[in-house]
Amino acid sequence: MKIEYRNVYFIGIGGIGMSAIARFFKFQGCDVSGYDRTPSDLTRKLESEGIRVHYEDRPEMIPADISGTLVVYTPAIPEELGELRFAREKGYTVIKRSKTLGEITRGQSCLAVAGSHGKTTTSTLIAHIMQQGRGCSAFLGGISKNYGTNMLMSEGNVVVAEADEFDRSFLQLHPSIAAITAMDADHLDIYGTLENMQGAFREFASQVSETLVLKLGLPIGRNEVSAKVFSYHFDDPGADFHASNLRLEPDGHYIYDLVHPGGILEDIRVGTLGWVNVENSIAAAAVCLCYGVDAQIVRQAIGTFQGVVRRMDERFNRDGVVYIDDYAHHPAELGATISSLRQIFPDRKLTAVFQPHLYTRTRDFADEFARSLSLVDELVLLDIYPARELPIEGVSSRIIFDKVTAPEKTLIGKDELMPLLEKKEFQVLVTFGAGDIDRFTDKISEMLEKR
Repeated sequence: MKIEYRNVYFIGIGGIGMSAIARFFKFQGCDVSGYDRTPSDLTRKLESEGIRVHYEDRPEMIPADISGTLVVYTPAIPEELGELRFAREKGYTVIKRSKTLGEITRGQSCLAVAGSHGKTTTSTLIAHIMQQGRGCSAFLGGISKNYGTNMLMSEGNVVVAEADEFDRSFLQLHPSIAAITAMDADHLDIYGTLENMQGAFREFASQVSETLVLKLGLPIGRNEVSAKVFSYHFDDPGADFHASNLRLEPDGHYIYDLVHPGGILEDIRVGTLGWVNVENSIAAAAVCLCYGVDAQIVRQAIGTFQGVVRRMDERFNRDGVVYIDDYAHHPAELGATISSLRQIFPDRKLTAVFQPHLYTRTRDFADEFARSLSLVDELVLLDIYPARELPIEGVSSRIIFDKVTAPEKTLIGKDELMPLLEKKEFQVLVTFGAGDIDRFTDKISEMLEKR
């Protein structure tokens, strides 16, 4: 991407995708600043890197040089925000985050991962594998625990990108190689119906130029895309890429042999926990092998991958007590993580804390949330985190809670969480959610350390 602006200003700079692009422009020598609603660990890190961030809606903070300033915004920001209205009225160049990412990746070999869940871990693992080989730039939807960032820079022409379906953002990307991990119903406030959402995924698939790696069974026909198509699956031998000879180690990590079109890659140890990460590693291996990465590099990198902050994130594991933090906010994600934990710790009591994210998602999937959460032994359910939404009459966490059949369940506000947890004993504790539940993870870890 040719940089034509001296200043780049971000409205919603604290978002995980926005912050990665902010770091890119800072790396390119631009003066970068921006607004977000509240301080966070991410915004504090940006400030420590020399990026100015403020937390009040103040249009005068946008650089006065209209022709020399690019304004990037996220659709999670309300349209009526003063800064966004000001930038448009004054004639600044104002573009969405997704279009910016599309422009950055244009003309490069783009390896992208889309999916209603699994895309962050899979894309971050692909970036880690590529770093062990030829190197890559990467724009990730989470903080890599190996690198402590969501953005990697390289002098080469390979870029790894998370392809986000929210607001049809991924349609700005035209990857050389892409994986699609899942197409479960989500973001129905944007798409209206599952059929519309899946149609957007098909359009994304049609934009892949060389190779498409599809989770086995996804409703995309090979005749609908021009790219060569391979399938992958956790253990289904009908998939082009799948695991065989799967072994669970005493520490909860899996070892498997990868069956692929070129042969069998034996004894891959997965550096992160759970069968769900076995499947993510198969998708990542498929993309990298299709790109031409050496198979031994793939095997080694999967073993040294530490995962992503807030994705099956092992925060504490000592003296018979395990604490996992996870970003899951969709029923299918919850079910996959819970079943993974059940396999690893089959005889331990599983306690889950869940903060629903968005009124619309809670309304649309209340039954599915209840089914997934009923798989735990004890549920602590928090109030809905509204994010960009206004309340919807009749929609609260109660519509999930009343349908949950777990042996123990509690419905509380988040200010009651720590006092409740301090009174309890745990064997396996997991916190779930995409809202501000992450503000409690350090407190919970410290509580367990003191015990």
